[in-house]
Amino acid sequence: VKFPDRERHQVFIEPEGSYTDEMYLNGISSSMPEDVQEAYIHTIAGLENAVIVRPGYAVEYDYMDPSQLFPTLETKRLANLFVAGQTNGTSGYEEAAAQGLMAGINAGLKLRGEPPLILKRTEAYIGVLIDDLVTLGTEEPYRMFTSRAEHRLSLRHDSCDRRLTEKGYRIGLVSEEQWQLFLKKKDAIEAVKERLRLQRVSPADAVRAEVLGVHIGDTFYQSLKDPTVDLALLREILPDLAQGCPDEWLTLAELDVKYEGYIGRAQVQAERFERLEGLVIPENFDYDTLQGLSRESREKFKKIRPLSLGQASRISGVRTSDVAILLMMLKK
Repeated sequence: VKFPDRERHQVFIEPEGSYTDEMYLNGISSSMPEDVQEAYIHTIAGLENAVIVRPGYAVEYDYMDPSQLFPTLETKRLANLFVAGQTNGTSGYEEAAAQGLMAGINAGLKLRGEPPLILKRTEAYIGVLIDDLVTLGTEEPYRMFTSRAEHRLSLRHDSCDRRLTEKGYRIGLVSEEQWQLFLKKKDAIEAVKERLRLQRVSPADAVRAEVLGVHIGDTFYQSLKDPTVDLALLREILPDLAQGCPDEWLTLAELDVKYEGYIGRAQVQAERFERLEGLVIPENFDYDTLQGLSRESREKFKKIRPLSLGQASRISGVRTSDVAILLMMLKK
């Protein structure tokens, strides 16, 4: 009993559907024996004569230490074996499906003799998920929360195609037709932003829209950063601004302009991250040859076998001074 001090507990009786009399008891999930479940359900007022159609159950599963995987999800101990799903310590359908997608992609790329696809933490939540698993490991079921991502401002769902379509096209998962449509969308968004950069607010524009009074002389691009100005207002002044763009594309252009400052700062952080990720550690690097490395860091480096200095710096318990020693060695 989790809360023996409490005298009551809420149970929600929820209909299973419009065409059945079955009810689901939300709040008393259980994997106890069926006769025990039946006995305690009958102690609930109003359910004394309830009949259990399907008893509650639980699923138990073993998992492997995900730190024994490369970021491609290939096992370190057995080449050509790729592992994905809840067996890597995750919980949730999306997390399992994301791993399956990446494991399948990288298995296929390896068969073709092509470089693997490793999504970075700055590019996708899948990148955050896999990096956390293979770098930090996990001692409890891992869920992919947005709070785990340092660069979530750049990981908006509405910009995923601009981050990932080119990668998908390169490995053959995006068709030529889809690729051309993406290029059309990308060019159209840039054309709208360029039009905003070229047009300046005139006194006549300020007469038509009072909120533009403080922006006389500014470009429409600068004016759009004002929270009181939106693209719909500017389109009334520049009817040709849309240029046949769907509203969805125009919304993306507006978001790019309004959040440019925040995105720019996030981009600076991402570039620092990329520099560390760009310092690749040789696959068979001998950490025993590093002078001055702490014993704890040496053991963790040998266990995780990070692929880059960036990944090495994210290993739990590794000292900053040990990362600096590794950096000096890689730069030689």
